[in-house]
Amino acid sequence: MTGTDHPSEPPEPPEPADPAEPSRDPEARGVRLVPALLALTALSGLIDAVTYLGLGHVFTANMTGNVVVLGFAAAGAPGFSVPHTATSLVCFLTGAVTGGRVVRRVGEGSRRTSARVMLTAEALLLGVSAAVAFATSDDAPATVYTIIALTAFAMGLRNATVRKLAVRDFTTTTVVTMTLTGLASDSRAGGGTGRRSPRRTAAVTAMFSGAVLGAVLVLHNDLAIPLLLAAVTSAVLALTVSGKE
Repeated sequence: MTGTDHPSEPPEPPEPADPAEPSRDPEARGVRLVPALLALTALSGLIDAVTYLGLGHVFTANMTGNVVVLGFAAAGAPGFSVPHTATSLVCFLTGAVTGGRVVRRVGEGSRRTSARVMLTAEALLLGVSAAVAFATSDDAPATVYTIIALTAFAMGLRNATVRKLAVRDFTTTTVVTMTLTGLASDSRAGGGTGRRSPRRTAAVTAMFSGAVLGAVLVLHNDLAIPLLLAAVTSAVLALTVSGKE
């Protein structure tokens, strides 16, 4: 070693990340999936209020209820329609098939991409539904079938996508039967810990709140206002949702 040689200095440790600096992970940018899915659960309650109260006792989000309604209609119970309910079921299933194919094609490995593509499509479909409701009479057959078809397709597309997102307690945003079951069976009264109760309670509350809001808007306005509100909400989420829970 010569007089001018110096032992190599250890590298400086990396600077700690600034907590205020936005994440470089694209999946983490935006609104978290859990609050986004809670908002969508509320929209399901709103949309079913629109279709059940405003379009002749047909669901376009809750297909469990729709199967029961179809049974009522098939038995000849007054106030129910086989063609309306069958249209909803067929369009929902078509939307679910489309959603499954879209997720596999564009969203493989990215929950953020899957969610944003689905929400964009939902916003467009609901926006067209609102435009139809604004431009035509609510009780015209063409209006009724168009809104049923568009909203049911949108809900099928959404359900297929949400299922692929695989967020715990949010495998669907259109029914809360299993959510209520888990809330009760996993509670302390049911011998569980109740650890996941807040998320499940929030989902049930969101569905209830959306149904109340939808019913108020339908009863005191028309179908276009709640449909437009749902379209705008879906559009905002399409622009802001992330891929993280």
